[in-house]
Amino acid sequence: MIAGVVCVVLAGAGCKGSGPTGPGGSPSTIVFPTSGVSYSAQVQPLFNQACTFSGCHDAASTGLILTSYGEAALTIPGIVIPKDPDHSVLVLRIQGSVGARMPPGAYPLNQNQINGIRTWINEGAKNN
Repeated sequence: MIAGVVCVVLAGAGCKGSGPTGPGGSPSTIVFPTSGVSYSAQVQPLFNQACTFSGCHDAASTGLILTSYGEAALTIPGIVIPKDPDHSVLVLRIQGSVGARMPPGAYPLNQNQINGIRTWINEGAKNN
C-alpha cells in the first residue's frame, strides 16, 4: 500500500527548482536546529524553497501538496506518521530509501534538512 501511495503521490517528475542555494548544494537555505523543530519556522519554509514549484507539490498539483500543514501532514495517510520518521513516506522519499529521491534532480536536501524533517516528525509533527 505504501509503495502505491509513494508512486502516485510523490511522482513529481516535472519538478524543477532553480538550483542550489543552500549549504551542501541544497535547493534551500533553511537550517534546522537539532531539537525543537518548528513547522512554521523551518518545515514550511523548506517546502516553499525546495518543493512547491509549478508541476511539483504546489496548490495546483495533483497528489501531495506541500503548501500548508493540513495538506502536508494530514491529507494522505502515511506521508507523515507523527513520532515515526522511519515509516513516514516523506522521510523515505527525501532520503531516497524508497522510490526516487525527492526533490528530484541534482540538488537533494542536505543532511541537516533531512535530519530536521526526521526530528520534526519524531517530535510529533506539530503545527507549531
